[in-house]
Amino acid sequence: MEPNPLIGAWRLVTYEAHAGDEVSYPLGKDASGFIMYTPDGYMSVLIMAAGRRNFASDDILGGTDEEKLAAAGTFISYGGAYEFLGDRVVHRIETAFYPNRVGTEQVRYIHLEGDELLLTTPPMVIHGKSRSGRLLWQRAAPRSPND
Repeated sequence: MEPNPLIGAWRLVTYEAHAGDEVSYPLGKDASGFIMYTPDGYMSVLIMAAGRRNFASDDILGGTDEEKLAAAGTFISYGGAYEFLGDRVVHRIETAFYPNRVGTEQVRYIHLEGDELLLTTPPMVIHGKSRSGRLLWQRAAPRSPND
Protein backbone atom coordinates (compact mmCIF):
# COMPACT_ATOMS: atom_id res chain seq x y z
CA MET A 1 0.00 0.00 0.00
CA GLU A 2 1.37 3.43 -0.93
CA PRO A 3 1.92 6.05 1.80
CA ASN A 4 -1.08 8.23 2.51
CA PRO A 5 -0.36 11.76 1.21
CA LEU A 6 -3.63 13.12 2.67
CA ILE A 7 -2.49 12.99 6.30
CA GLY A 8 -2.38 16.44 7.85
CA ALA A 9 -4.31 19.68 7.72
CA TRP A 10 -5.35 21.42 4.50
CA ARG A 11 -6.64 25.00 4.13
CA LEU A 12 -9.44 25.75 1.65
CA VAL A 13 -8.43 27.77 -1.41
CA THR A 14 -11.68 27.58 -3.41
CA TYR A 15 -15.01 25.77 -3.23
CA GLU A 16 -16.77 25.65 -6.59
CA ALA A 17 -19.88 23.84 -7.79
CA HIS A 18 -20.03 22.84 -11.47
CA ALA A 19 -23.12 22.08 -13.57
CA GLY A 20 -21.94 21.74 -17.15
CA ASP A 21 -20.23 25.02 -18.06
CA GLU A 22 -21.84 26.86 -15.14
CA VAL A 23 -19.62 27.53 -12.11
CA SER A 24 -21.00 28.80 -8.82
CA TYR A 25 -19.56 29.39 -5.37
CA PRO A 26 -21.98 27.89 -2.80
CA LEU A 27 -20.43 29.75 0.14
CA GLY A 28 -18.96 32.65 -1.82
CA LYS A 29 -15.65 33.13 -3.60
CA ASP A 30 -13.97 33.92 -0.29
CA ALA A 31 -15.15 30.89 1.71
CA SER A 32 -12.64 29.49 4.20
CA GLY A 33 -12.13 26.20 5.94
CA PHE A 34 -10.03 23.19 6.77
CA ILE A 35 -10.03 19.49 6.02
CA MET A 36 -7.95 17.23 8.23
CA TYR A 37 -6.90 13.63 7.84
CA THR A 38 -5.35 11.76 10.78
CA PRO A 39 -2.89 8.87 10.49
CA ASP A 40 -5.32 6.59 12.34
CA GLY A 41 -8.08 6.93 9.73
CA TYR A 42 -10.30 9.81 10.82
CA MET A 43 -11.17 13.04 9.04
CA SER A 44 -13.11 16.23 9.56
CA VAL A 45 -14.06 19.16 7.37
CA LEU A 46 -15.24 22.67 8.26
CA ILE A 47 -16.16 25.25 5.62
CA MET A 48 -17.77 28.65 6.15
CA ALA A 49 -18.72 31.72 4.20
CA ALA A 50 -16.79 34.90 4.89
CA GLY A 51 -18.42 37.72 6.85
CA ARG A 52 -20.66 35.61 9.07
CA ARG A 53 -22.34 37.78 11.72
CA ASN A 54 -21.81 37.16 15.41
CA PHE A 55 -24.82 36.25 17.53
CA ALA A 56 -25.99 38.85 20.05
CA SER A 57 -25.74 36.24 22.85
CA ASP A 58 -22.55 34.65 24.20
CA ASP A 59 -24.48 31.39 24.81
CA ILE A 60 -22.96 28.85 22.38
CA LEU A 61 -26.34 27.09 22.15
CA GLY A 62 -28.29 30.35 22.09
CA GLY A 63 -29.15 32.79 19.35
CA THR A 64 -32.37 33.92 17.78
CA ASP A 65 -34.07 31.84 15.12
CA GLU A 66 -32.93 34.37 12.52
CA GLU A 67 -29.30 34.18 13.71
CA LYS A 68 -29.36 30.37 13.66
CA LEU A 69 -30.90 30.29 10.20
CA ALA A 70 -28.26 32.65 8.81
CA ALA A 71 -25.45 30.63 10.43
CA ALA A 72 -26.84 27.32 9.14
CA GLY A 73 -26.91 28.55 5.55
CA THR A 74 -23.25 29.56 5.65
CA PHE A 75 -21.54 26.54 7.19
CA ILE A 76 -20.71 22.94 6.23
CA SER A 77 -19.13 20.40 8.56
CA TYR A 78 -18.83 16.67 8.98
CA GLY A 79 -16.42 14.06 10.26
CA GLY A 80 -15.80 10.36 10.63
CA ALA A 81 -13.59 7.58 9.38
CA TYR A 82 -12.02 7.64 5.94
CA GLU A 83 -10.35 5.24 3.53
CA PHE A 84 -7.61 6.40 1.14
CA LEU A 85 -7.82 4.44 -2.12
CA GLY A 86 -5.14 6.17 -4.21
CA ASP A 87 -7.26 8.04 -6.76
CA ARG A 88 -10.14 8.65 -4.35
CA VAL A 89 -10.99 8.87 -0.68
CA VAL A 90 -14.19 7.62 0.95
CA HIS A 91 -15.50 9.65 3.89
CA ARG A 92 -17.67 7.51 6.19
CA ILE A 93 -19.69 10.17 7.93
CA GLU A 94 -20.42 9.75 11.62
CA THR A 95 -21.22 13.37 12.60
CA ALA A 96 -22.52 16.16 10.40
CA PHE A 97 -24.18 19.54 10.58
CA TYR A 98 -26.51 18.35 7.78
CA PRO A 99 -28.12 15.30 9.46
CA ASN A 100 -28.93 13.51 6.18
CA ARG A 101 -25.22 12.78 5.70
CA VAL A 102 -24.80 10.82 8.95
CA GLY A 103 -24.28 7.14 8.10
CA THR A 104 -23.45 7.82 4.45
CA GLU A 105 -20.28 7.30 2.46
CA GLN A 106 -19.08 10.27 0.44
CA VAL A 107 -16.59 9.61 -2.37
CA ARG A 108 -14.08 12.32 -3.29
CA TYR A 109 -11.83 11.98 -6.32
CA ILE A 110 -8.25 13.06 -5.67
CA HIS A 111 -5.82 15.08 -7.74
CA LEU A 112 -2.68 15.88 -5.76
CA GLU A 113 0.06 18.14 -7.08
CA GLY A 114 2.74 19.32 -4.67
CA ASP A 115 1.03 21.01 -1.73
CA GLU A 116 -2.32 21.33 -3.53
CA LEU A 117 -5.13 18.83 -3.18
CA LEU A 118 -8.15 18.95 -5.47
CA LEU A 119 -11.14 16.94 -4.26
CA THR A 120 -13.99 16.48 -6.73
CA THR A 121 -17.40 15.11 -5.77
CA PRO A 122 -19.85 13.06 -7.75
CA PRO A 123 -22.97 15.09 -8.65
CA MET A 124 -25.04 16.16 -5.63
CA VAL A 125 -27.84 18.65 -5.08
CA ILE A 126 -26.47 22.10 -4.21
CA HIS A 127 -28.96 25.01 -4.16
CA GLY A 128 -31.59 22.82 -5.80
CA LYS A 129 -29.51 21.73 -8.80
CA SER A 130 -27.31 18.71 -9.52
CA ARG A 131 -23.69 19.90 -9.35
CA SER A 132 -20.22 18.47 -8.82
CA GLY A 133 -18.17 20.09 -6.12
CA ARG A 134 -14.54 21.05 -6.75
CA LEU A 135 -12.66 21.88 -3.58
CA LEU A 136 -9.08 23.06 -3.86
CA TRP A 137 -7.03 22.78 -0.67
CA GLN A 138 -3.47 23.80 0.15
CA ARG A 139 -1.44 21.96 2.76
CA ALA A 140 -1.49 24.04 5.94
CA ALA A 141 1.93 25.11 7.18
CA PRO A 142 3.00 23.27 10.33
CA ARG A 143 2.48 25.27 13.52
CA SER A 144 4.18 24.99 16.86
CA PRO A 145 1.98 24.58 19.97
CA ASN A 146 2.95 28.11 21.06
CA ASP A 147 1.67 29.87 17.90
